[in-house]
Amino acid sequence: HSPMYFFLINLSALDILFTTTTVPKMLSLLFLGDHFLSFPACFLQMYLFHSFSCCEAFILVVMAYDRYVAICHPLHYPVHMTPQTNAALAASAWLTALLLPIPGVAQTSHMAFGSVAHVYHCFCDHLAVLQASCSDTTHQTLMGFCIAMTVSLLPLLLVLLSYAHILASVLRISSREGRSKAFSTCSSHLLVVGTYYSSVVIAYVSYRADLPLHFHVMGNVVYAILTPVLNPIIYTLRN
Repeated sequence: HSPMYFFLINLSALDILFTTTTVPKMLSLLFLGDHFLSFPACFLQMYLFHSFSCCEAFILVVMAYDRYVAICHPLHYPVHMTPQTNAALAASAWLTALLLPIPGVAQTSHMAFGSVAHVYHCFCDHLAVLQASCSDTTHQTLMGFCIAMTVSLLPLLLVLLSYAHILASVLRISSREGRSKAFSTCSSHLLVVGTYYSSVVIAYVSYRADLPLHFHVMGNVVYAILTPVLNPIIYTLRN
C-alpha cells in the first residue's frame, strides 16, 4: 500500500496495455502474413500507442517526484504522499496522456487516403500512416514532431530536476551507509528511466538520420517492446 508500489501498479498496467496495443497484430503480421488492418482499427491503434507512450513518460515523472519527497523531505512524506494525492497524480498522468494525442489522430484520420493505403511499418505509427496519405503532410509531420519533442523533453527535464535535488540532498548525508541506502531506493527507477529514454533516442535517431526505411521500423519496434520487457525484470530483481 506504499506510494511506490501504487505507482508500480500503474506502470505495470500501462506496460500490459502498451504491448497489447501493438504486439498481437505485429506477431500476426510477421508469422501469419496478415497484412491488413481496417482504417478505424489503424487509427485506434495509433491513438492508443501514442497515449500509452505519453502516459509512461508522465508516470515516470510522478515516480521521480515520489522519490524526491521520500529522500529530500522524509519527515513530510506521509503528509505529502497520501492515498488521495497519489490517486490524483496517477489520474492526472492518465488523463493528460489520453487527451494529448486526440488532435493529431483526428486530423490524420481526415486526410486523403487511397482505398488501400500501404503503411510501411509493423503497426500504425503516426509518421508511417502520414507517409501513406495522398495529402500534403508537412503540417501534420511538424505538429507530430513538436508534440513528440514536448512529451519527451518536458518529462525528462522534470525527472532530471528531481534527481538534481535528490543528489544534492544525498551528498549532505555524512555516512557512506546512509548515502548508499538513499541511492539504492532510486536505482530501479533510474534504470527504468534510462531504458525508456534510450529507446526514445533510438526511435528518434532512426527517423532523423539518413537510414534505410527498415531501420526506422526497427527503431520503433525497439521503442514499443524494449521498455515493457525490461521494466518487470528490473523491479522484480529490486524486490
